[in-house]
Amino acid sequence: MSDRGAAIEADGLAAGYGSTAIWSQASFSIPAGSFTAILGPNGAGKSTLIKLILGLLHPIAGKLEVLGEAPTRGNPRIGYVPQGSAFDPELSIRGRDFVGLGVDGHKWGMRLTGRPQIASATDESIRAVGAEAYADRQLGRLSGGEQQRLLLAQALVGQPSLLLMDEPLSHLDVRNQGAIVQLISEVARQRNLTVLLIAHDVNPLLSHIDHVLYIAQGKLAMGKPADIITSETLSAIYSAPVEVLRDRLGRVFVVGLEEEVSHPHG
Repeated sequence: MSDRGAAIEADGLAAGYGSTAIWSQASFSIPAGSFTAILGPNGAGKSTLIKLILGLLHPIAGKLEVLGEAPTRGNPRIGYVPQGSAFDPELSIRGRDFVGLGVDGHKWGMRLTGRPQIASATDESIRAVGAEAYADRQLGRLSGGEQQRLLLAQALVGQPSLLLMDEPLSHLDVRNQGAIVQLISEVARQRNLTVLLIAHDVNPLLSHIDHVLYIAQGKLAMGKPADIITSETLSAIYSAPVEVLRDRLGRVFVVGLEEEVSHPHG
């Protein structure tokens, strides 16, 4: 983790649509160079937080600073992998060309001009995620893990300071989940990136993350995983009895809420 101060600062932040708040009174600081998992049940407002950071949504109340300034749309210092990033098998664009879209500014990323600069930035990003072997194949024909690496490459191509990922593990099997989290962690450390990653299951992330930002019931809590993913803290957030169990492999299970009991969760 870096000592460069905060990448994101929130003070009394409230988010929602129209005048209806999804969550409110959120005050937190995300250190630059840290890896934070955003957790919580469906509909709690996890993706809404990402929209605020991207400048796609304005706060209802409070203050938010991203990389030292107010959030702005299309900030080239932010790399972003949106939710539901799965591709049609018939999609014919090459992986390399898809990554290059980030350089051209069609996605979030740096605006470069000139084919040599674009090719160089694209090649470097593909190498960073270890996708050289299949970057020239059709994107739709690649496996989920290979597609996710190229999505990450596109998000990294503009050399961002902040990387936002909305459920990048949701379409992957357990083996690929572990490999992608390991890759994100390594790239973030090499580039001193600040990473915020929305996840449904905290278990693949536990050995890599510095913080958990947990959103539920209109409330938000942030801290180290061992402090947030506890029976006491989650019971307070939900205002209901919640029990956190750990098996002999260290995996976390949250029980006591109907929507939480059917799967490992953080």
